[in-house]
Amino acid sequence: MEMAMAMSDSGASRLRRQLESGSFEARLYVKQLSQQSDGDRDLQEHRQRIQALAEETAQNLKRNVYQNYRQFIETAREISYLESEMYQLSHLLTEQKSSLESIPLTLLPAAAAAGAAAAAGGEEGGGGAGCRDHRRGQAGLFPTPGGASRDCAGSGEEGKQRTLTTLLEKVEGCRHLLETPGQYLVYNGDLVEYEADHMAQLQRVHGFLMNDCLLVATWLPQRRGMYRYNALYPLDGLAVVNVKDNPPMKDMFKLLMFPESRIFQAENAKIKREWLEVLEETKRALSEKRRREQEEAAAPRGPPQVTAKANPFEDEEEDEPAVPEVEEEKVDLSMEWIQELPEDLDVCIAQRDFEGAVDLLDKLNNYLEDKPSPPPVKELRAKVDERVRQLTKVLMFELSPGRSLRGGPKATRRAVSQLIRLGQCTKACELFLRNRAAAVHTAIRQLRIEGATLLYIHKLCHVFFTSLLETAREFETDFAGTDSGCYSAFVVWARSAMGMFVDAFSKQVFDSKESLSTAAECVKVAKEHCQQLGDIGLDLTFIVHALLVKDIQGALHSYKEIIIEATKHRNSEEMWRRMNLMTPEALGKLKEEMKNCGVSNFEQYTGDDCWVNLSYTVVAFTKQTMGFLEEALKLYFPELHMVLLEGLMEIILVAVQHVDYSLRCEQDPEKKAFIRQNASFLYETVLPVVEKRFEEGVGKPAKQLQDLRNASRLIRVNPESTTSVV
Repeated sequence: MEMAMAMSDSGASRLRRQLESGSFEARLYVKQLSQQSDGDRDLQEHRQRIQALAEETAQNLKRNVYQNYRQFIETAREISYLESEMYQLSHLLTEQKSSLESIPLTLLPAAAAAGAAAAAGGEEGGGGAGCRDHRRGQAGLFPTPGGASRDCAGSGEEGKQRTLTTLLEKVEGCRHLLETPGQYLVYNGDLVEYEADHMAQLQRVHGFLMNDCLLVATWLPQRRGMYRYNALYPLDGLAVVNVKDNPPMKDMFKLLMFPESRIFQAENAKIKREWLEVLEETKRALSEKRRREQEEAAAPRGPPQVTAKANPFEDEEEDEPAVPEVEEEKVDLSMEWIQELPEDLDVCIAQRDFEGAVDLLDKLNNYLEDKPSPPPVKELRAKVDERVRQLTKVLMFELSPGRSLRGGPKATRRAVSQLIRLGQCTKACELFLRNRAAAVHTAIRQLRIEGATLLYIHKLCHVFFTSLLETAREFETDFAGTDSGCYSAFVVWARSAMGMFVDAFSKQVFDSKESLSTAAECVKVAKEHCQQLGDIGLDLTFIVHALLVKDIQGALHSYKEIIIEATKHRNSEEMWRRMNLMTPEALGKLKEEMKNCGVSNFEQYTGDDCWVNLSYTVVAFTKQTMGFLEEALKLYFPELHMVLLEGLMEIILVAVQHVDYSLRCEQDPEKKAFIRQNASFLYETVLPVVEKRFEEGVGKPAKQLQDLRNASRLIRVNPESTTSVV
């Protein structure tokens, strides 16, 4: 078993390398695979391996998207916190500046009083008082930081540790948490968990936020004040997202932990805000702590060579060693076209001259290529980038599904080509396909439903496949030479569009209970249009088969049941008499019908004066069975093989068992001879024709039909046999 698993892993790795190769060609790969595969099972196994690789790739993509999303949230919040801190720092500096400016004004009255005191009672005492007042003022302005806070923090951590120990004793299954040194409780409280998809209430929980992780415990209703351990999430991999209130669902927040997420509801808005704030503060403190630890680990072990300054507001440039300045290479931005470039871009965007705007951008990029980026260049690029965003926004609006869709795929070429030139190939592909999906949906919806189903299907196929063909050709024109991922997106889009087509097709053909012949003609029309797409390398026939297989199975089953019920009804009224068609025209018509059914020797069963030496039941059964087979073969594809074969066997067995029963029960020698003649026609003429036509339509013989014909020999050889043909 281990050897088989190793071989499977080796095969998967080899397949992955082959698909990831830069020289991979899909058409050549499919051609070689078709030539080397040994039947349908081999292709199915290969398809499963490719599907497994696709699922693995999707999982990796999901993981990367989640990681980027979490980092984006963290970055946005860090920026918000930095902005708040910068505002506070600015406010503090303003207050310090105001206080420093007020010191001389405060000291003037003190100096005057000191002079008067010196004149009256001596200078020494007054001067000392002035100095003491000055020190007291300085102490009030600049208090000594750290001392009391550190003491309070130390006692607080001990209290938090004791609180953590006390609380976690009430949580079953979490004793290992107490073994982490330096861990303490930051915050805790009751929450209600909700199911993410349908927002149904799941359970009551209690959250314990430590300085490095979050513990979630569930309530134990039988034991008051006790909890059971549910989950533990390290703060490093935890993202917190505020959930917008949508009454009656309110006061909620989401925790993201790849690959899962959980939604909790706080008691009220205040507690929710506290949870969000304390979670972010704890995460930031943990991140800062680990950053300091890394810096300390990377710092040299020697004594620090840092000299503290007495006044933090002094200019530091005098103490810094002189660094020789490196003269930067200057970039000439004085040319008129560069100076007027931002305004020219605005004009082009306003006048919808998208090509001219992109030409100006290309000209600027070519000029600044391989040149340094001094502040003037950065300033220019900032102005230009703002115009690029505006231009991109306008081009995206041009491709939005809300715009007019009457121009067809070519109407999107202008916006798509300019987005590709701006480096937005993926976005251009997405918007182009979204635009065409809206156009296809609108065209199908506006198609008027005709009374005749086949006429409507002809119009539906013409509208849909013409639109699909035009989209494919325009896509090839617009995205030729771009990333091959765009072509994968187009294939996915084509399958989605085919789903819209099949929905409209099935609703009109199968939901309305049309006859099997009408359904077969409609499916034939759809297949013919699919084959036309093969001329451009887009084969969607297998998608049509996959989407229609259930509807066709239902149609075959329904028509089979109709034939079986009709045959049983005729068998119940069987009198075993010859047919009299009354007129030569009627006899000629029957001969033509039997010839069309494949019965070439029907002449030997006809007699004089328009008589036919066969029963009406057997003749009617022959026409119905061959008609069912012909219509079913028009609908045939490999997934329907057993459905068609089993249905055909059920229909034939109804007639065969009826003939078998009649031969065993009939006592009249003349009628028995007539029944034997009908049995001979059924077994030696009809069954071989059915077997031959099935093999021609499917491409391979059916062993079940051969076995049925061989079993029928028992009746012909021994008419008194009681063996039933099954």
